[in-house]
Amino acid sequence: MSVASKAPVPSSPRENAPRRGVILRTPIPGPEGSKIVSLDNKYIMTSTKAAPVVARKAEGVWVTDVDGNRLLDFTSGVGVVSTGHCHPDVVAAVQRQASQLMHFAGTDFYYESQAVLAERLAKSAPGPSPKKVFYTNSGTESVEAAVKLARWNTQRPITLGLVGAFHGRTMGALTMTSSRPVQRRRFLAYAGGGFHIPAPYCYRCPYKMEYPSCGLYCIKILDELYFNTILPPEDVAAFLAEPVLGEGGYIIPPKDYFTEAQKILRPHGILHIADEVQSGVGRTGKMWAIENFNVVPDVLALAKGIGSGLPIGAIIADAKLDYTYQGAHSNTFGGNLVAVAAAHATLDVLEREHLMANAVRQGAHLVQRLKELQAKYDVIGDVRGLGLMVATEFVKDRTTKEPVPKFRDEVEKQAYQRGLLLLGCGRSALRYIPPLVVKEEHIDEAVEILDGAIGAALKNVNL
Repeated sequence: MSVASKAPVPSSPRENAPRRGVILRTPIPGPEGSKIVSLDNKYIMTSTKAAPVVARKAEGVWVTDVDGNRLLDFTSGVGVVSTGHCHPDVVAAVQRQASQLMHFAGTDFYYESQAVLAERLAKSAPGPSPKKVFYTNSGTESVEAAVKLARWNTQRPITLGLVGAFHGRTMGALTMTSSRPVQRRRFLAYAGGGFHIPAPYCYRCPYKMEYPSCGLYCIKILDELYFNTILPPEDVAAFLAEPVLGEGGYIIPPKDYFTEAQKILRPHGILHIADEVQSGVGRTGKMWAIENFNVVPDVLALAKGIGSGLPIGAIIADAKLDYTYQGAHSNTFGGNLVAVAAAHATLDVLEREHLMANAVRQGAHLVQRLKELQAKYDVIGDVRGLGLMVATEFVKDRTTKEPVPKFRDEVEKQAYQRGLLLLGCGRSALRYIPPLVVKEEHIDEAVEILDGAIGAALKNVNL
């Protein structure tokens, strides 16, 4: 394995330790990277760039840019490359399928690999009832498909969700997305029918209560207040929620939150949709994050990690919810055969390399190391995680918990300049979502870099 170059970077007590993998040959972006960033800015519409990193190749947890810098990736392509970048088994499966058949009349005909993958997914979902699968191309499409299925079955107009949730940016999914104002600004009116209640954000409880003495008021208020005033339960088709809020801040509900939610929803015939787009496929140490809460949803939406880099998504639903006639919902590219091959290989690697167990083990190590930094830096208000879905939340003061988004952004910048790729979430948090193949040595190196990044940010940002 390569060692770091002696390119000068700002130092901290931990940064003087030998680097095991990061190589910094130029600033980021370097000369070649800067050219491409400029070209991109000229011709590609504004979206969500996080850092001026121009990737050329990647392997495992490492990304090499066009200037020869090797960076440690704790973003997993926003949770996509679950088996690591370019896992050889996934690459081989994609190459085999691409040489045989890539596409043939979409969903209008039959394909063995689609049917077998659907069987594997259906059997992986929680609960004993038979399941059926519908293929999509992305997480947003999966959410759209799940909400359409709920509306079709219940013939009700309202979808209930959580403040702080992220479900996608198309007009239907955007109805339920509520993690940042910029995602919704200037897009009214949405597809309609969305209603939100506060999320179970214990670190920042909107009701100023504490768990467990709160009695889960954040969900009980649904029955005690909303259903008796402005939200007729007979008009609600489904409750759509991420088991762990993603873009909203990696917020982990109390263990019994969804159990209590279903007690309230079931008597009214309201379906439960679990959005597993970012939390699924082993990231939390279970195949599906909702399994950590011991409940069975009616519909499960997935994407991202199931394709290890290829665009594929799906919903897994109780078979009794299937459409009773053709044409109610369909698409052209859902279940693309090359992407299906990648999904099969992903599930194989997940099982054979025991990646869910690794997520539990390495996630615990990551949380422990981040808590060491929390003890060192008062600006870290909270460390939370479930498997390899981990976050630190930065605050101006631990008592007031005032968010410091500019400081978080500076830490993210200082980190990539030192060779560690991170992404923000929520108002003032950083998320740590390395590929599920991550090792303890990678985590230790990441924390060393993060230590230096926080130290530099404290000098650059006035708190």
